[in-house]
Amino acid sequence: MAGLHLTLIIPAFITFIATVVAVKFVQSYMLEAGVTSPDHNKKKHVILPSSGGIAVAFGVVFGILAYIFGGSFNIYYPIANIDYLFATMLSIILITFVGFLDDINVSKKLVKTTGMQDYRKGLKQWQKPLFTLIGAVPLMALNAGISTIDMPIIGMVNFGIIYPLILIPIAVMVAANVFNLLGGFDGIASGSATVAVLGMLIYSSLYGNYNGALLSAVLFAAVLAFLFFDHYPAKILTGDSFTYCVGAGIVAIAIIGSMEAFAIVIFFPWFIESLLHLKSRFKTTDLGKLQPNGTFKPPYGKKIYSWTHLIMNLKPMKEWQVSLTMWSIEACFVLLAFGLKLAGLL
Repeated sequence: MAGLHLTLIIPAFITFIATVVAVKFVQSYMLEAGVTSPDHNKKKHVILPSSGGIAVAFGVVFGILAYIFGGSFNIYYPIANIDYLFATMLSIILITFVGFLDDINVSKKLVKTTGMQDYRKGLKQWQKPLFTLIGAVPLMALNAGISTIDMPIIGMVNFGIIYPLILIPIAVMVAANVFNLLGGFDGIASGSATVAVLGMLIYSSLYGNYNGALLSAVLFAAVLAFLFFDHYPAKILTGDSFTYCVGAGIVAIAIIGSMEAFAIVIFFPWFIESLLHLKSRFKTTDLGKLQPNGTFKPPYGKKIYSWTHLIMNLKPMKEWQVSLTMWSIEACFVLLAFGLKLAGLL
């Protein structure tokens, strides 16, 4: 058992270190390359490097390769499915590249995006869901996962060929784009992702399979390392490369780790966020109105178009408090998922 734990701990530790090193490099590189964005939540004009997801993707890939390396040289006995590991790596690389394309489409002058001025124009709205489908191809080609899923409340459902050809690409596309909606505050996306992936790590260790546990451990180490740089006050911004990378990573882990139903429950905050944004036809911002005392008020009064609007309507909060509240909300959904599992409903 101790040896089995090492096959999770060692790759996760290597992932953490690799991500830290990669973030340091990406910080300076993106600043020099002009891939930046203004921090709208600060009193002073602050420009931060963007596209931090490149570092997370690098860390995940490096960690998985470290696991494969250890097995090849008999440091430990490999028990994970190598095909699944390579499919996950390729999926994350492809979809992170799409996010990177979105991040590097910057203008020399400020342009208006979702009600604010920014340097980043990004991809067109119709291009984002279309391009993110590329991240599903490796999982589809491998016919990853099991087509019989234990759905919440409903029970066991066998989707057959529909699962790899239709459900997997839809899941990757939806997760990547929905996960991209919640942001705007330091650490809100990376912290919520850390909580969600930690939940998947615990679940896969208790109820899932080793493939899911290994991939969860590696992704958790990567997002945790990034959180150290992204929490308030942030030193680097996530960018779409982060949200696409993590969204696709969560889907890949859910599929390969056979925990689709659990993943659906913990992903509910992002589903709700998409419905709230839909009310405004995706033309609103998550940001609040900065007050002289450093707190934020909701930008649209009592109108709610985001979790952040709901949180700021509770009381005036500082930036780190908004993010921490969102982390707590995600933690509640993780606990709900475990509660449903213990009750036999998951």
